[in-house]
Amino acid sequence: MRLSNNIIDGVVTEVAGDDVIPLVRFLKNKRNISEFKIAETIKKEVNETRNMLYRLYENNLVSFMRKKDKKKGWYIYYWTFNLKRVKYLMGDLKRKRIGKLKERLEREVDGNFFVCKNKCIRLNFDQATDFNYTCPECGSVLDEEDNKEVIKNIEKEVKELEKELKKAK
Repeated sequence: MRLSNNIIDGVVTEVAGDDVIPLVRFLKNKRNISEFKIAETIKKEVNETRNMLYRLYENNLVSFMRKKDKKKGWYIYYWTFNLKRVKYLMGDLKRKRIGKLKERLEREVDGNFFVCKNKCIRLNFDQATDFNYTCPECGSVLDEEDNKEVIKNIEKEVKELEKELKKAK
């Protein structure tokens, strides 16, 4: 499976934030680029660039090597983007999303939910009882919600994500 820029951007944004996208685009398909060169290219301070690199490093999206500058005596770090890791992370994020959706599905199937006519807030049975079946936002009466459509949408999303995971293998 070939990874498009949109897929890469989506995965990177989810694990490290969208502010690192310019850095990733610069580093992609390059090897061992100095953090100073990266900072200069993306027009950020070196400390801010390092912060971005560390966030990527926490998710194994970049690797580095360090070399000692013979003149100044300090270490310079050279960074490489790990494109192969994006595919793994994408699968991992989908598996986590499926887990959360299945938990929500279980709550939706097992629970009773209540809403007012204005749909201000959605309360479970215990919460609705605590508020005497009155909306805490607008004061109107709470009615039991028919959540069959919500359940159907969650099941559909789980199936789509599971299908995508199988296709990615």
